[in-house]
Amino acid sequence: VFVQLWNLLMPHENLKARISKQWCDIGFQGDDPKTDFRGMGLLGLVNLVYFSKHYTNEARQILSRSNHPKLGYSYAIVGINLTEMAYSLLKNGALKAHLYNMVSGLPQMEHFHQFYCYLVYEFDKFWFEEEPESIMHFNQYREKFHEKIKGLLLDYNVVLTLQDTKKP
Repeated sequence: VFVQLWNLLMPHENLKARISKQWCDIGFQGDDPKTDFRGMGLLGLVNLVYFSKHYTNEARQILSRSNHPKLGYSYAIVGINLTEMAYSLLKNGALKAHLYNMVSGLPQMEHFHQFYCYLVYEFDKFWFEEEPESIMHFNQYREKFHEKIKGLLLDYNVVLTLQDTKKP
């Protein structure tokens, strides 16, 4: 699955080995990406792959933007962090209205992944609009973004998703 993520995001560059400094190019902290998933486990990786597979152009564009010299951030680490945010919103019930409005039957994992995609896309926009002084202020801006999303979820008619650009 790690190699699938690499191939989706970096199609023109071959991964030399599963453990490689190349992982830093897509926002992991070291040469073995599995060590960055301690907090969210497999769900963090599955979400990164889902976004990259279903919104490939957006994922590559956001990865490119995350390498900005002044406003850059670690794409994969932020993605894992946003999985944690989505999961906590699900656990505390904040996603109920969103899921109710989005799905006619029982919500499935697909719906959680779709919400995650929305978070990744919107966080990137938010980060560049806010223009933080440095990545060292990440937690402060993450919390501000989290509050913004919680505010949007208070609307009982809310549906927060990206439209799948591959479908007409």
